[in-house]
Amino acid sequence: MPVRFTRRTMLQLTAFTPALRPLFAQTPAAPGKRSTVSLVKGENRRKNVSEALAAIDEQIRPVLRTKKYVAIKVNNVSTTNQLAASHADAIHGILDYLEPRFKGPVYVVESSAGDTMQGFESFRYNQVASERRSQKVGLIDLNREAEFKAVPLLDYDLHAKAARCAARLFDPEAYVFCACMLKTHNVAVATLSIKNMALGAPLHSKPGDGRWNDKRVAHNGLRQTLYNMFLMTQAMRPYFGAAVIDGYEGMEGNGPSSGTPVPSRIAIASTDYVAADRIGVESMGINPEWMGYLKFCSDFGLGQYDLNQIDVRGEKIEAVRRKYLLHADIERELEWMGPMKDLPPKLG
Repeated sequence: MPVRFTRRTMLQLTAFTPALRPLFAQTPAAPGKRSTVSLVKGENRRKNVSEALAAIDEQIRPVLRTKKYVAIKVNNVSTTNQLAASHADAIHGILDYLEPRFKGPVYVVESSAGDTMQGFESFRYNQVASERRSQKVGLIDLNREAEFKAVPLLDYDLHAKAARCAARLFDPEAYVFCACMLKTHNVAVATLSIKNMALGAPLHSKPGDGRWNDKRVAHNGLRQTLYNMFLMTQAMRPYFGAAVIDGYEGMEGNGPSSGTPVPSRIAIASTDYVAADRIGVESMGINPEWMGYLKFCSDFGLGQYDLNQIDVRGEKIEAVRRKYLLHADIERELEWMGPMKDLPPKLG
């Protein structure tokens, strides 16, 4: 007799995901496969970023030379608070790395939850583009560009629903740099490169195009949001280039937009976004077992999360680690690790 998967069964499977990992998890990589992450510490943000990328140059350049253009996906969760957004000097650091190595156009891209162009103005990205004309640097508001790829996610009721996501982040002709920061988060514990890509890709309406916001498809509940980040990473991973985590000044407390600064003075880079985030989590003194979306990605082969399988070039993690104060809602954030409490009443 065939097995029927009811909605209640699916809810139970979601609840017991941690217990099922050993049964369903794919091997993250071939036996012996390791990932490399660079970790740089210094008193110059721009230099830290460029040196972190140069340290893994042999992994970036062979792929970079096959691409027609570069897209630098920044993080503008706020369009007015610099601490919550990618810094212009970090973009300059990426451009410094690219200048002798890539001659095609470079676009700084974002699909902010607010007005992307306001963020570009607030954080002086317009000035970056003006100063780097020789590198053909341009700015693109992905919401206004309005070209998308539909990615199936889960809504709050665990129904399948498509999110319209920025097509440029799925373009095989683009080398995508993820330019993010070290920040605590109000749902995901910490936000680094995977979070920037997965929850930054969904679009909202441009002026004059009605009122719709597919970021709400991805952000709609604790477990749902963590699982949607995993689903988005599955869809986006073939198009990932290099992750650059600017930790010159991180954010602790009530991140991702209302926290306070931490002078970590580091930069992290890797072509494995999951591995880069693991080193970021370690640098913030966060328990790696708390990072649900990163563990899901690791379990299904989307990156290396095992610290014993990551080669760190540069600083020792212990030398840069600073224990970040977590969000006030951290206890609620960690409820993803236990059984679901919002199951429907037993029927039948």
